[in-house]
Amino acid sequence: MMKLNPLMAAGMGLGFTLLWACPTLAALTEEQNFGIEVKATAQAEDDRDLGTRSGGDVNGVGLDLRPWVYGERGNWSGYAMGQVVTATDTIQTDPLEQSNNDGSGTQTSRGTASEREVDKSYAALREFWIGYSGFTPYPGEILKVGRQRLRNDDGQWHDTNIEAINWNFDTTLLRAELGAAQRFSEYRTDLTELAPDDEDRKHLFGSASYQWTPGHWAGVRAHYSHDDGKLKSQGEQLDDLDKTSNGNLTWLGLQADSDAYNYRNTNPLNYWGSLTWLNGTRDEIGVTSAGNDQFIAGEKNDRDMNGWATDLGLRLRLDPQWQVGAAYSRASKDYVQNGLESNRSNWTGTRSRIHRFGEAFQGEMANVESGSLFASWQMNEEYDASLIYHKFRRVDGNTGIGGSGINAVRENGNSNTFSSLPLEDGRKDLGQEMDLVVTKYFKQGLLPASLSQSFDEPSALVRLRAGVFKPGDAYHNGVDEYMHRAVVDVIWRF
Repeated sequence: MMKLNPLMAAGMGLGFTLLWACPTLAALTEEQNFGIEVKATAQAEDDRDLGTRSGGDVNGVGLDLRPWVYGERGNWSGYAMGQVVTATDTIQTDPLEQSNNDGSGTQTSRGTASEREVDKSYAALREFWIGYSGFTPYPGEILKVGRQRLRNDDGQWHDTNIEAINWNFDTTLLRAELGAAQRFSEYRTDLTELAPDDEDRKHLFGSASYQWTPGHWAGVRAHYSHDDGKLKSQGEQLDDLDKTSNGNLTWLGLQADSDAYNYRNTNPLNYWGSLTWLNGTRDEIGVTSAGNDQFIAGEKNDRDMNGWATDLGLRLRLDPQWQVGAAYSRASKDYVQNGLESNRSNWTGTRSRIHRFGEAFQGEMANVESGSLFASWQMNEEYDASLIYHKFRRVDGNTGIGGSGINAVRENGNSNTFSSLPLEDGRKDLGQEMDLVVTKYFKQGLLPASLSQSFDEPSALVRLRAGVFKPGDAYHNGVDEYMHRAVVDVIWRF
């Protein structure tokens, strides 16, 4: 029988108490303020491991039910969303799910902890927060306390559900944010322990953007991460829940755009650009295999982190329905993202939030350079489609990359553990990819505007997300020539 940890039990208790209070909350606002999102997903994937071992394929269907409740009285508001998932395979019903790569370009599964094993079926609590909007007279201002969706337009800084205190200020000319966050639990019945990267890690962040001329924004943003989690001493045995790195990192960034992530804007030319610097220190310990499924902590090393990253894009409107564009991204070998990102946004100019680094590859900004060409189409608010070509390269041919949706692995003898193949030294070509995303929207199930951050989609829909990845020579000889991932989502609301 599964035992919930105290934080998860308390969170679920608060969330479901709000859900059961639907009749009371219904009297607090005239808008629809409770309901259920029904999501059916089918996924076909082959080969995530590029054919380096048996398995690695995903073929399944799943049902994802998300009951939610929202209420407000005066300056106060409250919201909760639960989740129940059942599937025939471990498919990706949630686009916020990230790969479990350790960020160094190699990954070792030590096979010694079941607390992080993803089940085909599980229950979860996605959000539960209380909001207050009385600090200023502006309608776009709110302070939220609780587990909430943090999201910025490009998805490269924040796009996740996490416990936070977050103040947002959104007006015609000024947007600002200030907050603190720390993950205490996954609030899922299958993931009963945090990932090592999230354990004992605190986040402080803030941003401000100003509309200096109609339709054009410029701003600054900052993020500080403090990780004081304990590292095991040299010679001690490790399992999958043990940290292998900690430290303090600071990101400072500049950004400018033409409201390019707003799919409703009608500019003939849209642009976006960001430049981010990373500075800090990180302590890392090596991991060595001692045989018999045992892994031992190695020597601890101090590492200075000094890196930078940029993301640039242009999008030209050919007519009211068609757009074409190009995008470029580069992250230095010592750059990593802050761990709260999804890299999904409306960068092609449609309502569909698409992975910036490929629906199949799903890369991160860490020693990776990418170039993208795309064409997008949308008709009224009923259909949209995007066709995208990506090219990926390593910036430093002798350094690993961040996480991705590709995990070419080798089996470790007769054990149940696996370690990822290292990339070929000196070779930079990671590969190329073609993506196709097509969506049909329905007006049924429209939501209150105040919940725009909590839902990935504002209405019911049917969507195909498909990507075909061809690995480059940075991967070892003998891997499969192609990998594909295709997901069909059907979302309806009641």
